[in-house]
Amino acid sequence: MLRGAWEAGWVRILVIEDDDAVAEGLCRTLIGEGFRVERCGNGSEGLTKAMAGGFDLIVLDLLLPGMNGYRLCQALRDADDWTPILMLTAKAGEFDEAEGLETGADDYLVKPASMVVFMARVRALLRRPSRRVDWPSVGGLRLDPLRRRCLVGDVSVELTSRETEVLAFLLDHPGEAHSKTELLDAVWGDFEGDPNIVEVYISHLRRKVDEPFGRSSIETVRGLGYRIRVEEPA
Repeated sequence: MLRGAWEAGWVRILVIEDDDAVAEGLCRTLIGEGFRVERCGNGSEGLTKAMAGGFDLIVLDLLLPGMNGYRLCQALRDADDWTPILMLTAKAGEFDEAEGLETGADDYLVKPASMVVFMARVRALLRRPSRRVDWPSVGGLRLDPLRRRCLVGDVSVELTSRETEVLAFLLDHPGEAHSKTELLDAVWGDFEGDPNIVEVYISHLRRKVDEPFGRSSIETVRGLGYRIRVEEPA
């Protein structure tokens, strides 16, 4: 998505945050960057507004009145709504982050966060998923990025936006091993966090597209990184 589109106010962002001071800062920053912003402070009302559609991104707190952020995110995904979701929360535990990602969030940012980092995450999410739709089948896997899913044979497996991007990069380079650094640069861009986040997403993908089918299409190459097997696993 081009910056010109942001400045023209074509991109709509929904901020679901009950802390007035935090919400005001987020909205002010987003509006200053040219986005169209709506804010809701209640989880149940936020779900209703999000389900009405028309948003390009949702910034979601976890501890909300009416409905918490986990339930809200899961409800959207269960309704086949794959609007990118950035969870922004004071819950800093690794299990909290894992739960947020497992319920379908595309990114997870602990507050207080700098507005520079926040805006970088927003822009990164708005650049995904890729609009390319012509991925061939590689090793029995075929990507459908518009619907954020992977076809394992004839079986459809739902993915998050970040999982889609990681798998897309590997499928674009079948049989080639890529390091954590290469994956971070390609998918996360300017990332200053723990590089082991790559392992987390590789693990997510394996649990979705390999383990349920008795496959091993995503391989670890010792000393090099990860690759997609070109031949279909037995």
